[in-house]
Amino acid sequence: MTSHSNSALTGHSDTPGNQAVEGNEAVVTVGPIAHGGHFVARHEGRVIFVRHAIPGEKVRIRLTDAGESSRFWRADVVEVLEPSPDRVPHFWKPADALASWKRGTPPVGGAELGHISLARQRELKADVLAEQLKRLAGLDLATEVEAVGASDDGGLGWRTRASFAVTPNGRLGMHAHRSDVVLPIKEMPLALQGINDLRLWDVDLSGITRVEVAVPSNGSRPLVLLAPEEGTSPKRLHSIVSQLPHDVSVAAFAPGKAEVRQLRGRTWVQESAAGHEYRVTGEGFWQIHKEAPDTLAGAVTHYLSGGGYLHPGAAVADLYAGAGLFTALLADVVGVTGTVLSVEGSPGTSRDARKNLHGAPQVEIIQGRVERVLHQRARSFDSLVLDPPRAGAGKAVVKQLMATGPRAIAYVSCDPASFARDLGYFHQGGWRLESLRAFDLYPHTHHLETVGLLIPAA
Repeated sequence: MTSHSNSALTGHSDTPGNQAVEGNEAVVTVGPIAHGGHFVARHEGRVIFVRHAIPGEKVRIRLTDAGESSRFWRADVVEVLEPSPDRVPHFWKPADALASWKRGTPPVGGAELGHISLARQRELKADVLAEQLKRLAGLDLATEVEAVGASDDGGLGWRTRASFAVTPNGRLGMHAHRSDVVLPIKEMPLALQGINDLRLWDVDLSGITRVEVAVPSNGSRPLVLLAPEEGTSPKRLHSIVSQLPHDVSVAAFAPGKAEVRQLRGRTWVQESAAGHEYRVTGEGFWQIHKEAPDTLAGAVTHYLSGGGYLHPGAAVADLYAGAGLFTALLADVVGVTGTVLSVEGSPGTSRDARKNLHGAPQVEIIQGRVERVLHQRARSFDSLVLDPPRAGAGKAVVKQLMATGPRAIAYVSCDPASFARDLGYFHQGGWRLESLRAFDLYPHTHHLETVGLLIPAA
């Protein structure tokens, strides 16, 4: 990671010794990708995490987070001096760092790899996964990140859910990366056409702090969730609802809380996957990519059924089960002679799971923290499905899982760092990674999804 840079940072600093401040610029040669969507560069011995770059490029960067006492700095690319052959025109102007900084504003987040060809994006994500597995789990394993969806869609139009902020003057917007700045937008190319067809950017959202949208890929009724500011009147909410298409459900919610208040239509959406229908209320978790539920369900059932770990009469568990995507598929296989324990921490999502699985007597649904439920209901399982949030399962839960004595665990993860860390805990407990697949379920972002099959080494 060499540096070809100015002898000192230049730009907007008036501090003694040209001390680095936000807005200063430098020229660097970009090194490898790191976990989190940035690339590593160095300037006069200082590590800088650079966004909107590609390894090997020579670029001019603008510091966005800097200080002499900081261990590292953060920066955006503002000019490409020696481009990579993998650089392509960004598909979305508000997220294009080069165009945005020319206008004097930072880019919005959410499409930080949009300047890189899709094939190279997947190679870079595979590099991140391999590096995390090596560093945190001691595994030297090269893994392909598989494309999902149509080959001619350009990696666009896949999001069935989108989250938006609101500008101070009430227009739909998104945050710049690691910033309170909200920038207005008038399209979301990563989202399904149904989300763009709502034309939320034409709506006066004064009195709202956040907007969540869910448009199921099966064509069922969309849901718009509005987070009102404190003191927003019912009249103001009614005015917003009246500006939305009549066939769209609208509800009010408080971010981070389970309460969802009906404003018009339903407070939930109807999702479909692998031959089942699922009700998902409010902010309840559901995979974002339109093909993710079927893709992940297929990988999990292939690993467990193909290895003989999932069969009629088996005792299995679905942990961090959400609305029951995997639970329903497990119940199909084990049949009425088997048992499925489904555990989910969110009360609202757990209620959805009860409605979705009410016709499956072999399923027991418990709402609560996984570690508490496993402690209170000590039992053994033939196999487990583990799909924790981004933070992963953690050492205590991994230890509990191994103690239940399953023959196999299918681990679904959306974060390579927490996955690799937990994998290290499994290795310490005498388990091994038998198989691994990685999927590019978030094109043009740094995120990826993995499904691993873990079995006792003995």
